[in-house]
Parts: sequence; C-alpha cells; structure tokens
Amino acid sequence: MNFNSIIDEKIISYSSLGGGCIGSCYRVKTSSQYYFVKYYSKTGISTEEAHGLKELANSNTVKVPEALKFDEHFLVLNFISQGSKRGDFQKKLGTELARLHKTKAPRYGFYEDNHIGSTSQINIEKENWINFYIENRLDYQVSVSEDTDIKFNYKKLRDKIPEILADAIEEPCLIHGDLWGGNVISNEKGEPVLIDPAVYYGNRETELAMTRLFGGFTAEFYNAYNREYPLKANWKERQNIYKLYHILNHFNLFGSSYKQHALELMKGY
Repeated sequence: MNFNSIIDEKIISYSSLGGGCIGSCYRVKTSSQYYFVKYYSKTGISTEEAHGLKELANSNTVKVPEALKFDEHFLVLNFISQGSKRGDFQKKLGTELARLHKTKAPRYGFYEDNHIGSTSQINIEKENWINFYIENRLDYQVSVSEDTDIKFNYKKLRDKIPEILADAIEEPCLIHGDLWGGNVISNEKGEPVLIDPAVYYGNRETELAMTRLFGGFTAEFYNAYNREYPLKANWKERQNIYKLYHILNHFNLFGSSYKQHALELMKGY
C-alpha cells in the first residue's frame, strides 16, 4: 500500500488492522507519530466520511477521530489508543449523544449524499421529515432490492407511514447515522468515541432505533439519554419503522438472512 500520496512524512512502517466490508484500515508509523489510515476502493467514500466526522466534531459534543487529510480513496485520522471503558462509559455516551442531537438545522438531510455501508445514502434536503424518510430512505432501499416479497409488502405499508410518523415531528437534528455497538470505541482515558458515521440531519428516533438492533447499549445509556433530552411520547410505536431502514440495508448488503426480519417489521404495521 502506497501512503506517500496522502502522508507527506517519512513512513517508518505500517500494519494492517483489517477493515469492514468496504475498506481497509492501517496503522501507519511516521518519523513523527502514528496515524490511522483508511483506504476505500470506491471513489468518494473517504471524502464523505471526513465531512461527516468534521460535522460531528463541530458540534462540540461527542468525541470522534480527527480527519487530518483525505482524498478520493484515503482518509488519514489521528490514531486513538484504546483503553478500558470507564465505569460511567454508558452514562457518558448517552448524555453526549443527547447533546449531539440538540445540534439543529433548518432542513432534513445534508449538503451531500454519503454511504451507509457500501449503499448510497440519499441526503437531498427536505423540509418535511415524513417525505424525507419515505423518499430518501425507505423508497431508495426498496428500489435497490430485486426481491418481489419486499416490494409487495412495502407497497402495502407505504401509504400508512405518514400516519405512523405523524406524532414524531421535531426539528432536524444532527445524527451519527450508523450507530451500532461496533461504531463506538473507548479512547485511552476510557471515554466513548464514535467512528464510521453516515451523518445527516434527521429525526433522532432513527438513531435510537438502530442502537436497539444489534446490542451494545445498556439501560444506563438510555436512561442518561432521556434525562438529558427526553424522547417524545409514543416513541416505541415508531421504533420498528425506523429499524426497517437498516434491516433493508442489511438485506441489500448481506442477503437473505435479513429478509424475514424486514418482512416482520413491515407486516407489524
């Protein structure tokens, strides 16, 4: 791997740290420090991620890696030495996420599209949350799928969504966008750090719904969040419609093991 195009320092060594389904990660040692470098073969994801990290950092709420340099394929971050989670890790995470969600914007969306995994995430700005969520989130995921069961059941559900979300309207807030347990690490002080965002301004209930999909968040997290920024009434009734976006995405990315879950979420309404 040639890092000289993006790191203008003498490179002493580097080692692979693996990566996810769409990129590779490296620990790069230079004459002055260590860097965490991500490489994406697909053009533009590195730039989108850098912009998302900067948007989160500008909120002065949650901790995120600093995007130092980036181009069409590489993203250079400060290297975070991970330590054991402090005793109040979940409480701190919940409080800081709630404060992040108090960062507002005039419209739903973002100034550019980005990715959720390797799937395009459409962020065309809209003033209406229900239209944004249907058109930019669910419609797009279903359009990517070629499964007739998914399309048939979504067609039956689609007209019900405005009623399901009628009581959910809040100001657009800044969300991480891909918040599952694997995208939360601890720094050397044991404090929570969020990584790998899919940033946009949306409804914060979508963020909380995803945290409930794959585990990693405790009652202490949710209690701290709700103390700092209480959720609206009847939020539980909307969780499955928000989970649906991520399960459809997992179905499109990883295949049939997620199909039944997607169908159950749709049929539940």
